[in-house]
Amino acid sequence: MMLQLLGVNHKTAPVEIRERLAIPEWRLEEATRKLFEHPGVAECVVFSTCNRVEFAVCSEAGSDLSEFIRDYLKADVSQIREHLYQYSGDDAVRHLFRVAASLDSMVVGEPQILGQVKQSYLIGKAVGAVQSNLESLLTRAFAVAKRVRTETAIGSSAVSVASVAVELAKKIFGSLQGRNVYLVGAGKMSELAARHLRSHGAGAIFVSNRTHERALQMADKVSGSAIHFDQLYETADQADIVITSTGAPHAIFRREHGELFMHRRKNRPMFFIDIAVPRDVDAAMSQVDGIFVYDIDDLQQVVEANVSDRGREAQRAELLIEEEVVRFRRRAQALDAVPTIVALQDRVEQIRRAELERLRAKLGGLSQEQQAAVESLTRSIINKILHAPISTLKALSGTGQLTATAELLRSLFGIEDQAVLPENARTESRPGRSSSPNREEHSQSISAEAGAAEVAAEKSNFSH
Repeated sequence: MMLQLLGVNHKTAPVEIRERLAIPEWRLEEATRKLFEHPGVAECVVFSTCNRVEFAVCSEAGSDLSEFIRDYLKADVSQIREHLYQYSGDDAVRHLFRVAASLDSMVVGEPQILGQVKQSYLIGKAVGAVQSNLESLLTRAFAVAKRVRTETAIGSSAVSVASVAVELAKKIFGSLQGRNVYLVGAGKMSELAARHLRSHGAGAIFVSNRTHERALQMADKVSGSAIHFDQLYETADQADIVITSTGAPHAIFRREHGELFMHRRKNRPMFFIDIAVPRDVDAAMSQVDGIFVYDIDDLQQVVEANVSDRGREAQRAELLIEEEVVRFRRRAQALDAVPTIVALQDRVEQIRRAELERLRAKLGGLSQEQQAAVESLTRSIINKILHAPISTLKALSGTGQLTATAELLRSLFGIEDQAVLPENARTESRPGRSSSPNREEHSQSISAEAGAAEVAAEKSNFSH
């Protein structure tokens, strides 16, 4: 099974490109379903945040993900190709580990990205697109992220995009003391921004959201006032600072709104921080005298001031990631040998039990201690017989010799073909579609094999 990842992020594409590919939270499930239906895709997960849009898939022989971007997002791939990155194999594993651990974030060490990755994982699970391969990869990514935070101090001085936005506001106004703030959108990012603003002495806080109930809940958390969304343009001019983070597909603040606000404020400055992708504030707003607009990319300058403080910890985290990539690869390779190892153990155990059963009458006079001794002796014998072939299979995991060796062992031990062939050498139709009657059994089998592989890998590592 081949792992691929295609995407754009804040390093490779400006916000005007990212917003063309952005998938709002309410469309993530639909996007995941559509990608799961794309030709060649056996498993998939979709990540979409203000700083990245990525598609990770497992497929039998690779899949053209640029076709999915063209068909689903209606984007001209030729115009964005230079901004796309594509990874496979270890590179894709490394990238996902770095994303989950917040090493690939605009604000290195920020904690929000892990929650966003987990949300995409849960959506993938819900639609059946995350199965054995991505399940193993993503759950390991979560463990790696936890390890990075536990074993390094990368998160100790980390800031969120929201807190960076507040720092930018302080640079513009000098002090936030008594400044009125308007939060447009009642998501997690807005809540974080509100808490930072409060801690820096902001005055009145107004909250507006399309769902008024959420605005009320947010206002209660930050000791602010909830405003009905249909009153947004009538009330926004009361604020010195507007922080907007909605999931609207188009700009909700345009130049004509800025001109209206300046007229009402008698040209007193008004500051917009747009942390939404797609952007909530039309770029033309910045052409209005007295209106200052900063989008998600503008926050990068503030972020760079924080990078040096966490550089050493980031280097430690990168080394940890490399260690985890190797560890994951070894586990995946061990998985290839598991079906053969299990079949060998089952075959020899069948022989052992059959021989004991055949001799049961002759052994009937044995005491319980003697019977236990016979059990121990026979098990010890078969373990020693299997030691060499099992060690050989483990050593050949991930190489082209594994299949030939498995077939030879099948012949020597008289085991059925399908029971010993490595998973990636079988020619079964791919699981995951409703037409497969054994999907659940297959998934359970793979999970069991994965568990056995992990144990085998850990024992192998320990012994070395």
